[in-house]
Amino acid sequence: MSDGLKIRKDGELDFLALGALIHRLDPGIIPFRKATECKIHVSGGEFNVAANLSDCFRMKTAIVSAMVNYPIGDLIAERVRAMGVKPIYKYFEHNGATGPNMATVYSDRGCGVRPPVVFYNRANEAGAMLRPGDFDWKAIFAQGVRWVHCGGLFAALSASTAALAAEMMKEAKAAGAVTSFDLNFREKLWKISGGIDHAVETIGKIVQNVDVLIGNEEDLQKGLGIPGPDVTAKSKLDPSVFFGMIDRVVKKHPQAKVVATTLREVHSTNRHSWSAVAWIDGKSYTAPTAELDVYDRVGGGDGFAAGFIYGLLNGQSPEECLRLGWAHGALLTTFPGDTTMATLDQVRAFAQGGSARIQR
Repeated sequence: MSDGLKIRKDGELDFLALGALIHRLDPGIIPFRKATECKIHVSGGEFNVAANLSDCFRMKTAIVSAMVNYPIGDLIAERVRAMGVKPIYKYFEHNGATGPNMATVYSDRGCGVRPPVVFYNRANEAGAMLRPGDFDWKAIFAQGVRWVHCGGLFAALSASTAALAAEMMKEAKAAGAVTSFDLNFREKLWKISGGIDHAVETIGKIVQNVDVLIGNEEDLQKGLGIPGPDVTAKSKLDPSVFFGMIDRVVKKHPQAKVVATTLREVHSTNRHSWSAVAWIDGKSYTAPTAELDVYDRVGGGDGFAAGFIYGLLNGQSPEECLRLGWAHGALLTTFPGDTTMATLDQVRAFAQGGSARIQR
């Protein structure tokens, strides 16, 4: 297929991600101010993609991250192993009181007209303490890594994590890996670390070595500093704003061969319209629109990224790559937690126009 990417055919790892591991506390539909119990989901924007590619798509993946020697770290490490992801950690020792910590995300599920609410405790987070020089990239890439991934969530944690992401992308390109970056712009995180202008400057240093960008119109505007129209002026399912910005994206970042994102119109917390779009080597592609009954919306975008990257790694047509991402992201919203419970057969069936009829 023609995607402009030069993906090596083999390697020790199909996919490697750099990012912070977190645990998400989920009280379901009960707001935290009234909650009496929570479920614990292990997550991280970059890890989720690696976990999805391993568990659903049966690819060889790894996560480069920080790990703390204490019970919460043990819990997270167990889930990483369970998802089949190879861990490459820098270890930190917990002092028994104040840290370093594995970050906590609090997220209720909302219901109907009441939206989900997300807030964080990232105080003394070990992930934010990672810095250039912490990992031997030449040794990591020596056995062959086909695809390397990071995102705006990790870059926003500290000046040192952003510098580490830039270091990794440069080393990955030198080693012949395809590189991707999910802009994943989070206002709350960037406000702490310097604001939008700082975000644009910081991300710009990372994406100069990135082949594949994932992000919606707001991500492109705020994360890359690309001028664009008011993103609230049109339907969230209208791809014209996204495609209208691509020329400016590629002019500023000519190394980018692929740009993709999901499209989501939220009718209520539990009812979404869902589509996806991609610009691949100069051509535009749009997925169908599905009406979703959403159980847990967290992780849908990472689900899309995993399916889309799987298609690219396996030489699928651009249309099929987009449909695989669209289908897997849609299925992920039907499961609790941030990572996949889908099978590849389910993803392929939905991508090809499957339905919710019972499977016997």
